[in-house]
Amino acid sequence: MWIWQQPDWPGRQQNASPAFRYDHATLMPKLRELHFLQGVLLGKMGVQNNQQAALDTMLANILTSSAIEGERLNHSVVRSSLARKLGIAEQQSVATTAQSDGLAAMVTDAIGNWQQPLTQERLLQWHSWLFPTDSSLMQRVQGGQLRGNEPMQVVSGRPCLIEAGRPKVHFEAPPREVLEGELNCFIDWFNRSRDDAKLDPLLRAGIAHFWFITLHPLEDGNGRLARLLTDLALAQAEHQSIRFYAMSVAILERRSSYYDILEQSQKGDTDITAWLVWFLDTLAASLKQALADIEQTLLKTRFWQRVDQTQLSKEQVKVLNRLLDGDFNEGISNSQYGKVAKVSPATASRHLAQLVEMGCLVKTAAGGRSTRYVISQ
Repeated sequence: MWIWQQPDWPGRQQNASPAFRYDHATLMPKLRELHFLQGVLLGKMGVQNNQQAALDTMLANILTSSAIEGERLNHSVVRSSLARKLGIAEQQSVATTAQSDGLAAMVTDAIGNWQQPLTQERLLQWHSWLFPTDSSLMQRVQGGQLRGNEPMQVVSGRPCLIEAGRPKVHFEAPPREVLEGELNCFIDWFNRSRDDAKLDPLLRAGIAHFWFITLHPLEDGNGRLARLLTDLALAQAEHQSIRFYAMSVAILERRSSYYDILEQSQKGDTDITAWLVWFLDTLAASLKQALADIEQTLLKTRFWQRVDQTQLSKEQVKVLNRLLDGDFNEGISNSQYGKVAKVSPATASRHLAQLVEMGCLVKTAAGGRSTRYVISQ
């Protein structure tokens, strides 16, 4: 029995709030930590370059959300589409595509217009941007339409190896004849729950993700739109369109467990505690990574405030920036310096000695060929 076949599934009740159950005692400590991390992150960002932060986060979410589905996008092309959509001037703009422009339109509408209600028309517009029409190609997916009458199954495996020639079915979505009613129920809940003081907004984001992806209302792109809805719910929770963390990055790093917990939860009853634990842990990981990135940026800023770049060669600046970016966690050796700076071993030794004398680098305790140089704190 799939979860949507349970008698207390929300789509089976008229005007019902979601009947999903979860263990508050298990989730409350995680929610407290998350709200603390959110406050720290928002406080650290302050009045920094919010527009640039929005572009970077949207870009990361687009690229990684597609990568979760096995699709690799061109970083520079998508970045140019986003920059144009946000009105940000880029030094090296590249030609965009209908796909990259559609992705930029989809994300900026969802996050930039976070105050607008969710509607079926809006969801289908996102889907049409996700799968733009290309008259030169025979398209497998028609954007902007709900799925057809064929059963929607998530399957895997070579048919010859599984159960008398049938692939393994990981999940089957609700049938087409009930889909519009189910989707309307979800949309109504999504809009009403935004003002529900009894529902933590982070739990709301987790429930929205799970509920939408369980409905699987589209032929393709359900995962990407579920993650987009998560970003919308998180923007609504923070009452702002500027995103400082990209949850899809953390999901990509946990892709295998992501599919496992979805499959496990969709086969069970309406208690989704296990899914929400996974969701909140992954959200915490994305917030912690954002804080670590900010700390790395501050470390770099403080370093260059005390170092006079005019006294350094361009090769020395390049290597210092690589070290500050964390590319050499154990420090850089003489030979590694030579490869990065493209200089001879003798020049590398001289450059490193100068950087130590200037207080930019210090030697590690190991000697000989094991000698490494790290940033002076």
